[in-house]
Amino acid sequence: MNGDWQHALRRARAEAPFLARALERQPELADLLEQGSSDAALEWARQAGEGAPSTGVALRRERLAYATALAIGDLAGAFSLDFVMVELSDLADRALDLAINDAILRRVEGADLRGLIALGLGKHGAHELNYSSDIDPILLYDPDTLPRRERDEPGEAAQRYAREIVRTLSENTAEGYVFRVDLRLRPASEVSPLAISTNAALTHYESSALAWERAAFIRARACAGDIAAGEQFLSAIKPFVWRSSLDFGAIDEIRRLTERIRSNYKGPNEVGPGFNLKHGRGGIREVEFFAQTHQLIHGGRDPSLRLRGTRAALDALAAAGRIESPDATVLGAAYDRLRVVEHRLQMVGDRQTHALPAGDALDAVARLDGLDNGAVLLDDLRNVTDQVARAYDRLLDVGSDAVPIAPAVSPLADRLNALGFDEPETLAERVTGWRDGRYQALKSSAALDAFDAMLPALLEAFAGADDPERAMLRWESVLANAASAINLFRLLEARPGLFEQLMAILTLAPTLAEELGRRPELLDTLIDASAMDLPGNVATIAARMEAGDAARDYERQLDRIRIVTGELRFALGLQLVQGVHDPLDIATALSRTAEAGLQVAHKAASTEFSVKHGRIVDSELMVLGLGRLGGGALTHASDLDIIYLFTGQTSAESDGERPLGGTHYYNRLSQRVSAALSVPTAHGALYEIDTRLRPQGAQGPLAVTIEAFEKYQREAAWTWEHMALTRARVLVGSDAARAQLEGLIANVLAQERDPARLREDVLKMRNEMAQHKPASGLLDVKLMRGGLVDLEFAVHFLQLRDGVALQPDLGTAILELIDQQLLPAEAKPAHDLLTRALVAGRLLAPDLATPPKSAAIALADACDCETYDALLRRLREARQCVAAIWQQTFDLEMEIEE
Repeated sequence: MNGDWQHALRRARAEAPFLARALERQPELADLLEQGSSDAALEWARQAGEGAPSTGVALRRERLAYATALAIGDLAGAFSLDFVMVELSDLADRALDLAINDAILRRVEGADLRGLIALGLGKHGAHELNYSSDIDPILLYDPDTLPRRERDEPGEAAQRYAREIVRTLSENTAEGYVFRVDLRLRPASEVSPLAISTNAALTHYESSALAWERAAFIRARACAGDIAAGEQFLSAIKPFVWRSSLDFGAIDEIRRLTERIRSNYKGPNEVGPGFNLKHGRGGIREVEFFAQTHQLIHGGRDPSLRLRGTRAALDALAAAGRIESPDATVLGAAYDRLRVVEHRLQMVGDRQTHALPAGDALDAVARLDGLDNGAVLLDDLRNVTDQVARAYDRLLDVGSDAVPIAPAVSPLADRLNALGFDEPETLAERVTGWRDGRYQALKSSAALDAFDAMLPALLEAFAGADDPERAMLRWESVLANAASAINLFRLLEARPGLFEQLMAILTLAPTLAEELGRRPELLDTLIDASAMDLPGNVATIAARMEAGDAARDYERQLDRIRIVTGELRFALGLQLVQGVHDPLDIATALSRTAEAGLQVAHKAASTEFSVKHGRIVDSELMVLGLGRLGGGALTHASDLDIIYLFTGQTSAESDGERPLGGTHYYNRLSQRVSAALSVPTAHGALYEIDTRLRPQGAQGPLAVTIEAFEKYQREAAWTWEHMALTRARVLVGSDAARAQLEGLIANVLAQERDPARLREDVLKMRNEMAQHKPASGLLDVKLMRGGLVDLEFAVHFLQLRDGVALQPDLGTAILELIDQQLLPAEAKPAHDLLTRALVAGRLLAPDLATPPKSAAIALADACDCETYDALLRRLREARQCVAAIWQQTFDLEMEIEE
C-alpha cells in the first residue's frame, strides 16, 4: 500500500504523545513502518502477543501493536477509513473470543467452548470501531450447553465468566489495556446480572424492550464465543427489530428517540473548543441516527435496508428511494470526515474523547490531520456539521407533527391546587419532571400515553392519601427502579379501584413498594378477584409453580418458583396492610408458600443432578424445617431454617455417568437445593437459607444420615439444639422416611432430663442472647423482654422438662400446655397478639420504631386494636403475661421496661 510513511511518522512523533511512546516501545515495528512495509507491519502486530505469559498480556501487546500500525498507516494515507475500522473491529472480535475461551478453560479444563455468546453492538457490531473505542457487547448464555463445574449453577458460572472477561480486557496494567468493556446495553442493566440467559433475554425483547434497544440491534451481530448460538438468537429476535408494520405510536416513539439525541447533549452547539464530534449538533451520532431511523421505519418491509454499516445503510436507503441521493452522498462524506477527525483526536493520548481541545492542543490535532492549524480544522468541521444538522432537522418531522414533550405547567398547577395540595406550582414542576426522560419506565411514547391517561386519577389518589409526600417519594422509587411500567399504567387506568391498593402499598409498606418498583407487573396479579384470597394448600401452590413447561427446563423452573412466590408474597402483603386477613393466617400462608417452593426446588434439583450423577437406590434426601418455618408461621422477612438428612448407607454409590458416594452425593445435592432457592436469577433472589442448626453447626457436613443425626441428638447435642428441635417438621420426604424421622425426633424430645440442669441451660442461653441480640426498637416484640423469645423459651423448657405438648406449631403447643395446667389461659391471647404484631410489623414498621401515622393505624387494625396507643397498651399487657409465666416457670422475676 502506497503512502507518505515518513511524513506520517514525523507527525505522529511530534503531535501524538501516545504514538511517540508506542513507536519507541516497539522499535522493530517502527522500522517496518519507516520502510512503508504495511503488510509486514500488520503481520508483526498479529504476532506481537506470541510467547506472552497470559492471554491478557498477549492481547495487550497485540492491541498496542495494532493501534500503532493502523494509526501510522492511516496518517500516511495508506489505509482507508473503512480498512482501519474493520481491522479494529476484527481485533475486538478476536480479543473478546480469546477472553471468553480463557475464562472458561481456566475454570473447566478441556471444555467444549459452547454456550457463551457475545453480541457486538454499536460501532463494534457494524465493523466501525473508532481508534480508542470501548466495546458494548451483550453477553448471553445457554444454561444447557454452558461449560461449568459440577457444583456450579449455570447462572453462577456465567457471571464468573463475565467478570473474568471484563477484567481480562479492561484492566489497565503496566502493559496497558485491550478494550474498555461496557455491558450496560444488556436488558434491564440496572438490575440484571452481567450475563443473561438466552431465555430471559428473549422474554425481555419480546415484551418490554424500548425503542433505543431496537435501534441498537440494527447493527448487532454474533461476534465471539458461540457464534452459531448467537446467530440463532439474533434470528429469533428479528421480529422485534424489524417490524413488518408500524402504527403512529411506534413512529412517534422513534421520533422521540431522535429528539433525545439533541436534548440530552449539554455541550456547545457551535463548532469550537469543547464541541463534541459525536454528540454535538451535526455530529457523528446524528448521521448514524438519520440512517437508523429510516431503517427502523422501513426496514421491516424492505430487507435490503437491513445493513449494519452507516455508509452502506445510507446508500441502500437512497437506492430504495427512502432518502434523497444527494442526502446520502453528503451525509456519507460528512460521516467519513467526522470519523477521521475523531481518530486524530484519539491518537493523541489513546483516550476515548470526542471533544475538540483548545489552543495548542487543537493546533496539534490539525497538524496531525495534515492541516496548517486549528482554525482551518474548525472551518472544515463547521461546513461538515452544518450539512448534517440540516438533514437531521428535517428528520425530526418524520411520521407525525411535532408534539410537546411535557404538558403545560399552569393547567396542572391549577388542578393540583383544586385537589388541595400545598405549593401547587412547585409540585406541578415535580410531576412534569417525571416525564422528562430521567425514568426508563417513561421513555417510550406508548408509556407516556398510558401514564398521561391515568395521571388525573393518580393525583387524586395522592391527594387522598394520609401522607401524600411519602406516597410520592415511593412512587418515584417505583418509576426509578422499573425498566418498564406501561402495563401498570394501563392497569391503573382500567381499574380505578386499584389506586386504593396502590396507595396502601406506597404509604404503608416500604418493603412492598420496593418490590413493586423492581417488578411493577406484580400489581397485574390483582386483576383476578381471587388475588385477595389466601392461597391454597402446599400441593396447590406447588402445582402452580410447576405449571406449563417450567418443570421440563431447570432454569425456567427456578424462575417459575420465584415468579409464583413473588406474586403470592406480594398479594399476602397487600392483604395484610389492607386488613383483609388475620396476620396469623398470613403467616401460615407464607409458610405454605415457602414449603411448596422448597418441595418443587428439591424435585427439580434432584432431577437435574441425576442427569450426570444418577440416583442412589433405596435412599433419599429429606428436608427438616425448624424455627418459624417448622412452626408454620413465617413473616415477610423470615429466612428458612432447614436441616438436610438422607436415608440409606454412606457407602452406597449413585448409578449415573459420574457416580458419587452417598455422603458426597447428598452434600452436593443439598447445595443444589439451597442454591435453587437462594441464588438470584433474572427474577431476583428468593430466600436466605440457614443450615446452621445441623449437627455440629457450620463445622459439620451439610447433610448426614438419619442414623448419624439420631446419634448426635442423643449423645452430643446441646440443650438449645433440642429446644430448636421442638419446632422441627419434616417438609420433604417419603411417607416411610417421614414416619421414621418423626418417631426419632419424638423419642429424643421425650427423653428424661434433669430439670435443674435444663433450667440452668435455658436461662444461660437466654441471658447470652439478651447480651448479644438486644431489642432494636419499641416494636421489637421478638427480642424485647417479655416478648416472643421469652415466651418460646418458657414453652420449650416445659416441653422438654415434661415431654408434653411436642407440637412444632407454637400456638398449638401453648394450648396443650394450658390444658396440662402448665400455662395460664392468658398465654394463648398473649402469644397471638405478639405474633400478629411481629408479622404485621415486618411490613408496616420494618425498622421496629414507631411508624408513620397511617402505618401505625394499619398496624393497630391488624392486631385488632382500635388505636395505636391501644395496641401499645395491649402489647405491654401481653409482655406482663409473659413475665408472669417466666416467674411461674423459672421462679425468676422479669422486669418489663416501658
